[in-house]
Amino acid sequence: MLICPHCGGDLRVNGASLICSSGHTANVARQGYVSLLGRDAGTHTADSAEMIAARERFLSAGHFDPVAREVAAIAARPGLEEVEGGGLDLGAGTGHYLAAVLEALPGRVGLGVDNSKYAARRVARCHPRAGAIVADIWDQVPVRDGAAALVLNLFAPRNGEEIARALAPGGRLIVVTPEPDHLRELIEPFAMISVDPDKAERLERSLGGLAAGREEVPLEWRMSLAPDEVADLVAMGPSAGRLEPEALRELVAGLPDRTEVTGSVRIAVA
Repeated sequence: MLICPHCGGDLRVNGASLICSSGHTANVARQGYVSLLGRDAGTHTADSAEMIAARERFLSAGHFDPVAREVAAIAARPGLEEVEGGGLDLGAGTGHYLAAVLEALPGRVGLGVDNSKYAARRVARCHPRAGAIVADIWDQVPVRDGAAALVLNLFAPRNGEEIARALAPGGRLIVVTPEPDHLRELIEPFAMISVDPDKAERLERSLGGLAAGREEVPLEWRMSLAPDEVADLVAMGPSAGRLEPEALRELVAGLPDRTEVTGSVRIAVA
């Protein structure tokens, strides 16, 4: 699925490296991922080791499994049998959702893309058929045109042009975005970022032609969280760092044994 981020040439395995015909080389890290940041890669802030660790703990506890199950079921719907290509997860995080999809698609390989090396380390070992690269999804993603039978974009920025380029004819796109009620019980007390009321409109603009005729699946569920799980939920996403550590500890210490929290997302299928 991969191409050279510098010249667009084919990549081949050469020992513990990937190399193109022009001689550009990318070493495979001992954790199993490859950094393929291009010359024009941006300086967008990548998730820290602490954020990824918190996300791994929270997702592994099953609190967002309703999302993983629904996305895997949509990925496994009939219609992709004749479409060649792998699964491409743009903004893969820990690879939690990519792993669920690969379990539902036993004939496919998957590639997780994230600009955080800490995320890529997790993705590289999330599933036996998953690979991981560090790349900027706002840059040209180093994958072949039409390389993906399935593109995932969950709780992550969207580059509609690159999604359209990477998606094979007849392929499927699954996008998950939070709804206004998502985590509503925590937004104010923990100074979390709320959902932009114009998010649906921005989603349509970002997907361009892919948005036409898309299916939308609303999904809502409830989570019963221990105080340390609330702390991980706050620390794993874009709201991480908005509170000083001491303030966060004090708020968490004041929580009851269980906190009921709403999960609410919209799944767009194109």
